[in-house]
Order: sequence, then C-alpha cells, then structure tokens
Amino acid sequence: MRHTEFWERLDHALGPAYSRSWARLFVMADLGGRTADEALAAGVSPKEVWRAVWAALELPASDR
Repeated sequence: MRHTEFWERLDHALGPAYSRSWARLFVMADLGGRTADEALAAGVSPKEVWRAVWAALELPASDR
C-alpha cells in the first residue's frame, strides 16, 4: 500500500474534513502509542498503519 492509498482510505472512512485531524491526534496502542501521522513519519509502512486504523475504528472487513 502506498501513502496515497492510505490517505484515500482514511478519507473514505472518516471524511476528508476530519481524517487529517484524526490522524494527527488519535493515539493507538497498536502503533506503539503513536498517532498515524507519527507512525508514518517514523517509517512504519502505510499497510501496517492502516491495519491499526482499521482496528481502532472498528471498520467492516470489506475495508481491510
């Protein structure tokens, strides 16, 4: 997964107006206590970050 696909999926899940704020503010244990933005900046793969986001938001399996 590329960064662009990650952001497209997050925009789809939360809406483009909210997704960037959520990614900056919501801390996830699955990412070692980091936000999605922090994890991506630290070099965590977008696919791994998406898995954590998917679980945190309790999205349907079709969005996995």
